[in-house]
Amino acid sequence: MENVFQEIMTENFPEIEKKKPTQIQDAHRVPSKMNLRRPMPKHIIIKLANTNDKIRILKAARERQKVTYKGTHIRLTTDFSTETYQARREWDKIYKVMQRKGLNPRILYPARLSIKIEGEMRSFTDKKRLKEFISTKPAMQEMLKGLL
Repeated sequence: MENVFQEIMTENFPEIEKKKPTQIQDAHRVPSKMNLRRPMPKHIIIKLANTNDKIRILKAARERQKVTYKGTHIRLTTDFSTETYQARREWDKIYKVMQRKGLNPRILYPARLSIKIEGEMRSFTDKKRLKEFISTKPAMQEMLKGLL
């Protein structure tokens, strides 16, 4: 596993590896259910010894937009806990409605909804706070009717 990660780093981010080699604390494969109709990717979880390395690598991957391993496109993401993942999924329907209406919402870590309204960024930690905020905005009430 560690060799695969090192190959990905040297292929995609040689400048990061030259400055300061990344130290891996733990690496393992995640068992996944196999769907015979389509090939499933093999997930590898890598725990780095330094959090700043993780931040630097993910930022570089976002900037580069295309990360490869032996010529095949791969995705680098952060691993969320089950609780965080579930909290983020609760915003899903609201996020999609806002996105269709052109509000450009974002889900911030760990599970906050952020939108730009009237020129300023607003962030909501739960649906109750969003509901309180839109009580003064009739257009948003109509848009999110039935979701809150």
